[in-house]
Amino acid sequence: MQVIWEEFLKIIKEEAGSQIVETWFKAVNIDHWDATTSTVVLHVPNQFVSRWIQDNYTNLLKTHLARLLHAPILRLSFVCATQSPAPRPRTIIPASVLPPTEAFDATQSQTDILPPMLARPTHSNGKGLIPIEKKKSREGGNNLNENYIFDSFIVGPSNSLAHAAAHAICHNLGGVYNPLFIYGGTGLGKTHLLHAIGNQTKKNYPDAQIRYETSDNFVNDFINSIRFDRSQQFRARYQKVDLILFDDIQFLSNKEQTQEIFFHIFNVLYEQRKQIVLSSDTFPKEITGLQSRLKSRMEWGLVADIQIPDVETKIAILKKKSDQHTIELPDEVATFIASRVLSNIRELEGALIRVGAFAALTNQPITLEMAKKVLLNLNGGEVKREGAMLDTIIKIVAKHYDISVSDLRSKKRHQDIAVVRQIAFYMMKKMSYCSLQVIGDYIGGRDHSTVIHAIGKVEHLIEADRNMAQKLRVLEQDILAS
Repeated sequence: MQVIWEEFLKIIKEEAGSQIVETWFKAVNIDHWDATTSTVVLHVPNQFVSRWIQDNYTNLLKTHLARLLHAPILRLSFVCATQSPAPRPRTIIPASVLPPTEAFDATQSQTDILPPMLARPTHSNGKGLIPIEKKKSREGGNNLNENYIFDSFIVGPSNSLAHAAAHAICHNLGGVYNPLFIYGGTGLGKTHLLHAIGNQTKKNYPDAQIRYETSDNFVNDFINSIRFDRSQQFRARYQKVDLILFDDIQFLSNKEQTQEIFFHIFNVLYEQRKQIVLSSDTFPKEITGLQSRLKSRMEWGLVADIQIPDVETKIAILKKKSDQHTIELPDEVATFIASRVLSNIRELEGALIRVGAFAALTNQPITLEMAKKVLLNLNGGEVKREGAMLDTIIKIVAKHYDISVSDLRSKKRHQDIAVVRQIAFYMMKKMSYCSLQVIGDYIGGRDHSTVIHAIGKVEHLIEADRNMAQKLRVLEQDILAS
């Protein structure tokens, strides 16, 4: 059965991309195959993975496993590694499906959800994991911003996976998705999620040691520990935590000594089943100047991205922010602002504040005409810049591979054209703020799933061919220089 599953993974890697395989299928295997009932039983690490695979990849499983197992009709069954033998099911479902307060079975206590060893937060005494006892005092603070909570985080298609995973680990520290690696562009909500994890965990486990840290502060602390000969105290301060939230890991690039100490802290925490959450502006493999062994460890758990939100999500965010700031925001104004702000949520809130401030200072109600006047120059140039960037990318890619732009935009499926088209998709996603759907529309009216598939194919090529990454770097330099 292992051979069958490995063959299936190869097929999925080709069809859906290496990131899908690494994120969802690497931790799954075939438990057993019942030929009499044409049922394949899949062993999954937890119910969240089970539900996600059933919701998104059932057709892929049935299509390819049926062929590999020579079964005309295939039935799927899932068995969970953490599933209790008790008759009552314990299901974790994505928070994008249910409201945050309903993301877990309300009939369960925290002890029900967690394995016995993790029913309370734990620490190591050198001989294994033991429960944390209540402490009369705590060294230092946890650096958490109490304003960043799950209730104020707007969930949409662009961030649902990251949000659901973040919510899940608050109820099972070190038990699922360890480490959790969240990546995405500036101002899309990574820091909000990290603080929300910390604040929710503090509610669930009042005695847990929690620490939020930026990479800049970590570097400065490390330098001071060397300067004042306090290296042991520095390591101890981080190694005793039950939850570490480490923001902007990419800023450890090219800092060899800091990476070395972080590597050892990571190992200690991971071995003791402490929860590690990391954030970055890019996928782990693409962080330059970072040790390969660190990149590898960052991918041990779940890697979840946050993309630029769609217009509907932006409108929901604006409505939430307007309530917080007590701003009367008409629907048409919310739609206008959402369509004008392209890149991140911080700019979205900034635009709202500008409109609200103008209305308050002039003692006028907010109208569409007013918003257009106040935000006259907002991102007008950015729209043109992003469109120009897509134009530049497709022209340079076409010239580089001696293929016409019209062929890349056409429906032609010739192998040479298809591969170059996939590279164009990959470069557009990497080098612009445009959404997957905008990129797909730009190249022949393709949908976002086609773009995802293309990006996965290129990532697979990079993994399989060491020279491919260098070739794409040269191509990127040509695009930037044009």
